[in-house]
Amino acid sequence: QVLLVESGGGLVQAGASLRLSCAASRRTFSTAAMAWFRQAPGKEREFVAAISWNGVFTYYGDSVKGRFTISRDTAKNTVYLQVDMLKPEDTAVYYCAAQKESNSGISNFPKLSSEDFYWGQGTQVTVSS
Repeated sequence: QVLLVESGGGLVQAGASLRLSCAASRRTFSTAAMAWFRQAPGKEREFVAAISWNGVFTYYGDSVKGRFTISRDTAKNTVYLQVDMLKPEDTAVYYCAAQKESNSGISNFPKLSSEDFYWGQGTQVTVSS
């Protein structure tokens, strides 16, 4: 059974920081590349960041480069998204995703279908101006 549980979202002011967490079942986490996506009301899902299965490689969407940092802790079966210098346009539901099969590099994640991932339930991030 695949299980991803996000936490850490909230309501913050512009310029603030948050750390989002995604706890994964061990079977999911140990060999899967992981990613964060987000979806704002009325907008399509947007790729945010990805990290390789071993944590060596990371990849970011253009809108978050330099402000967001993805990492993973194998011992805790958890992937993190440190979000700094938040802007109102970062407001969205943030979803954790685990790649189902290791058949594509993380730089291709923005192009993949939602069916290529397991998904968490999402955590809301709201940034006020």
